[in-house]
Amino acid sequence: MSVLTRIAACFLIGLAARNHAFAELPSPRFDRLTPLGGSPGSTVEVAVLGADIEGVETLYFDHAGLSAEFVAEKKFKVSIGPNVPDGTYDVRLTGRFGISNPRLFAVSRGLQEVSETEPNNSTAEAQTVSVNSVVNGTSDGNGEDMFRIELQAGQRIVIDCLARRLESELDASIEVSNAAGRLLSSNGDWYGADPFVDFVSPEDGAFLIRINDLRFRGGYPYRLMISDRPHIEAVHPRAIQAGQTAELVISGRGLAGSSQPDSLSNDGPTLRTSRVSVSAPTDALTRGTFSFLEHPTGHSVLPTAATCTLNGFQIRPWDECLNALPMLVSSSSVTLEAENNDDSEKPQSVSIPAVISGRFDRPRDGDWFEFEVPEGGQYGFDVYSERINGRADPFLVVMDDKGGRVSELDDFGHRINAFDGHLRDPSGMLNLGANRKYRVLVQDRYGRGGARYQYVLTIRRQQSDWFAAAIHSQNPGPGGATIWKGTSTSVDLVIHRQDGFNGPITVTAEGLPEGVSALPTVIHNDTRGTFVLTAAENAPDWTGEISLVSQAEIEGEVITREVRPYSRCWNNAGFNSSRPTRKLGLAVREKGPFALMLDPAEVTVEAGKSVDVAIRARRLWDGFDGRISIIPSALPGGFSMGNSEVAASADDGKVTFQVQAGRLPGKYTMTVLGQAQVPFSKDATAENRPNTLVTLPATSVTLNVTEPAK
Repeated sequence: MSVLTRIAACFLIGLAARNHAFAELPSPRFDRLTPLGGSPGSTVEVAVLGADIEGVETLYFDHAGLSAEFVAEKKFKVSIGPNVPDGTYDVRLTGRFGISNPRLFAVSRGLQEVSETEPNNSTAEAQTVSVNSVVNGTSDGNGEDMFRIELQAGQRIVIDCLARRLESELDASIEVSNAAGRLLSSNGDWYGADPFVDFVSPEDGAFLIRINDLRFRGGYPYRLMISDRPHIEAVHPRAIQAGQTAELVISGRGLAGSSQPDSLSNDGPTLRTSRVSVSAPTDALTRGTFSFLEHPTGHSVLPTAATCTLNGFQIRPWDECLNALPMLVSSSSVTLEAENNDDSEKPQSVSIPAVISGRFDRPRDGDWFEFEVPEGGQYGFDVYSERINGRADPFLVVMDDKGGRVSELDDFGHRINAFDGHLRDPSGMLNLGANRKYRVLVQDRYGRGGARYQYVLTIRRQQSDWFAAAIHSQNPGPGGATIWKGTSTSVDLVIHRQDGFNGPITVTAEGLPEGVSALPTVIHNDTRGTFVLTAAENAPDWTGEISLVSQAEIEGEVITREVRPYSRCWNNAGFNSSRPTRKLGLAVREKGPFALMLDPAEVTVEAGKSVDVAIRARRLWDGFDGRISIIPSALPGGFSMGNSEVAASADDGKVTFQVQAGRLPGKYTMTVLGQAQVPFSKDATAENRPNTLVTLPATSVTLNVTEPAK
């Protein structure tokens, strides 16, 4: 495809997305927050930008210590409680049309908050800053931001630009020069697109820090952190057995006291190491969780949904640390990779189940491991690198005891609607023979090495399990889950099944407000589903957060896994990433135009046959009596339905579901969408209300599929 063709295609996709969004009822979209953070015990005036945010006078935070006071249209005064921990927090816009997608707000303790002051576009105008400060700035359209700092000879600082990690679209670059203008250091992509400079002053004097957008676009916010406090680069090992305490080697900058030099190359000044004891939580495995202090958005490449298949937690070893890193929690003991294992004839011997914490110590380092299979059958393999914020793009090769190549595993993960969980870590399942030895090679695809190139390799006997995620169904742009009273809304469910598990998974809701209900959703032998939430006509207005949980029976035991909530980050084809939130935001607002219900909520049908289900319509807006088209909504594999309708002025229709022959018996939950042209204006008093295409989900129906009668 030519460059011009790609540009044209992106333009048409973007145009279609904008037209689709315009054709629906308003849904607040939160595009930009400025500034991106503050310090505990302070107040910060922020500005917001977005779509369908008329009348927004409230900000909703996911931490009780954060609150906002309305100042003027699109402006708020944010109060940060003195006990709010360091980290990042979700903030959403709420108003007449409901709740928006979240944006990130950073809280940093012990750093001086500085507002960028224009003009600072030249050496002569450079703004003076000090060590251990964080600058809240905004990119200049055709210029650059310049800062002056005084350092002593040998003084070491980190200069970290947080932009993409805080959902700003800035593609920043940093340059450091001396007072005479000689370039001393620069960086453009260290944490994804965010630059990072580890700088040691060669002499006493003033130095200039320049930051600009790669394409000199203006208006994008950033937080420029300049500090000599501890900054973690790596942790070894990167896995801890659940419920156990392990001594970790912390590798980074600014580590004082008993720290020692780290011998590994790091593309810059030498790192130092220190040791700390950390205990692993047990609920990471019992409920399938990943808990975080900072939203995990600093992975090597987008998407930032990389942790959707990681059970673990983040650590910040000391309160004064500038950052936190993720850890894997394992069900078995952890083995440390031992050099020299870079020769296929000298592999490191491990036993099954194996959890091996390793790293590519140097460029072109390849790590070999050997294990014996006690019992033939299916075995699962995973390499964690992007998921634990490692820099590597690993691949895995399995060889048998005769030197034959069994398989190679590489990238995996789902991309479904607004959810993008595809990542560069290998994962898969292989059939291995009993009482045979196998060798495994793990290596970076591009032959890189150093402290940042860490990984964890797991090898296990087949173990049925799953990871569940939820994201607002609005596509392609970011959005929030808002229910118009009397109607329904939906979220997409994404299932990563482990080691071939294909059994039924039931998803339910917790913490629903008064007047809101949701039928359980059953996902059988599939990777996706739709969860529908319904608000009664008399439900009170509400804004808050809810949780979804999933359950399945495995070998006679009922297993529970949290459904991890996610949000789409941006609204253009260049940044189709998604990232986790702590909970699912939900709002209940004014009465919607129509409601649809599949009746009854459960029916039985034989595989290979069809079944009719009645669809009931309630017309809630005066003057709306038009036709409602009924279309499928992400039906499970093996099911189909033809388009149908509820005729104009009618209240009933029929939907026919066809079940493919040979479909496994079991319960399958699905829903349909209703589309209609309804008269609408944002101005509630307007006499002229043009028709607007509105799409709303029906309540769900569960098909109980049985084997054909003999």
